Amino acid sequence: MACPAKSSVQAALVVLSVAHLTAALKCVCQLCANHTCETSADGACWNSVMLVGGKERVDQTCLTPAEMRGQLFCYGSWNVSKRNCCFTDFCNNHTLHLHTERPSQEEGGWSRLQWVILVLVLSSVLCVAVLLAVCVVQGTHRCTYGRAHKQDPEEPLDDQVLMSPDKCLRELIYDMSTSGSGSGLPLLVQRTIARTIVLQESIGKGRFGEVWRGKWRGEDVAVKIFSSRDERSWFREAEIYQTVMLRHDNILGFIAADNKDNGSWTQLWLVSEYHEHGSLFDYLSRFTVSVEGMILLALSIASGLAHLHMEIIGTQGKPAIAHRDLKSKNVLVKKNGTAVIADLGLAVKHDSTRNSIDIPTNHRVGTKRYMAPEVLDETINTTNFESFKRADIYSLGLVFWELARRCSARGFHEDFQLPYYDMVPSDPSVEDMRKVVCEQKYRPNVPNQWQSCEALRVIGKLMRECWYTNPAARLTALRVKKTVSQLSVNNDVKL
Repeated sequence: MACPAKSSVQAALVVLSVAHLTAALKCVCQLCANHTCETSADGACWNSVMLVGGKERVDQTCLTPAEMRGQLFCYGSWNVSKRNCCFTDFCNNHTLHLHTERPSQEEGGWSRLQWVILVLVLSSVLCVAVLLAVCVVQGTHRCTYGRAHKQDPEEPLDDQVLMSPDKCLRELIYDMSTSGSGSGLPLLVQRTIARTIVLQESIGKGRFGEVWRGKWRGEDVAVKIFSSRDERSWFREAEIYQTVMLRHDNILGFIAADNKDNGSWTQLWLVSEYHEHGSLFDYLSRFTVSVEGMILLALSIASGLAHLHMEIIGTQGKPAIAHRDLKSKNVLVKKNGTAVIADLGLAVKHDSTRNSIDIPTNHRVGTKRYMAPEVLDETINTTNFESFKRADIYSLGLVFWELARRCSARGFHEDFQLPYYDMVPSDPSVEDMRKVVCEQKYRPNVPNQWQSCEALRVIGKLMRECWYTNPAARLTALRVKKTVSQLSVNNDVKL
């Protein structure tokens, strides 16, 4: 007679457990209605305290699963900030405090032996510091990479070392790429940099907000300011830029991400290297390029995309990443004539161990003019990561077309135009593009004059092989890179 009752109890427990796992998680939220917020069961409640202007500022709210994966919000630094994530209803209903005072000692104070040891240690540290100072004065030069001693890559970088007043941005970025994690500066250093930048002028606007030129220690930086409604885009882009081993000469150099409260609203900042020539779109609108210049730009763009698409296996590995919004406005031109790929807010990552695709949950879509046929007619297989890479290659072919038109080979060049400028309106709809690209199967015109120049002929052939209707027939980014690389050798162009 006891067995049925026992089975009923077990069944009830199972039902309650399942209900608990699938139910929304409720948390305390300071700025929400009724001081309560909800997130999904695999999210978290968040509690934080931070030292702002010498006073503790407390925050309590919910975190989404995406924010949890980014690991930006559950990270704290002793004596400056403390952040805590928990996973039961209203578990953040308590106030955190910073421990700014020295930890208490055992009763009776320190012994004489302990004081002697402390004095000896401090004396040794002082001697080492003096010797290091002498070495620095005699043997180092500011903002150079030729160092007599490099920090052990297995040893974590110290915040104070990174923020030395003698360090410039190139050295900070160098330290990023050689640190143990390879995924960017510590969050405290990022915040310190962001909050000491002085904005100079607005240099661009977009759907996300504005881009400003700023100054940090006398050096120019670019500051992308997101509106608060685009918080997910800001968080996603910061997360992608801090992917392990992403740093590359042809990927925009990420410096810092920070959320800044100016009293009226919160600004979301993304700080990166500044390139005075601006985007490839701006550059080609103003200037023509030589054959060598075209090859250099094409090779650097292909190299950046090949690095994004490549998966690096290992403990410090890198997932394969697809851009999903490649266009001339998202490519920046450096002072030396090479290019970097920017704007990774729509990028997707591939986890090969679980064969899963990390697709961002935001409302933005790619740029219609550059969408691949399978994206326009919604036949793209979003469960296969190769599909996203192949869509990038289609967009790459269009960027190459814009670039080649402005090449002044043998005195011949054309005005700058966007792809399909003569087939669709200036702000085409998805339907406009689908009709031209999918139904009529048009592609941008490749002039016959390009056949008389080897470089233009090769680039023209690459374009056609990038924008095939069948995604599987398109070249890979690595194949494009190798072909342009051979072209650069033939024309004595060095990246």
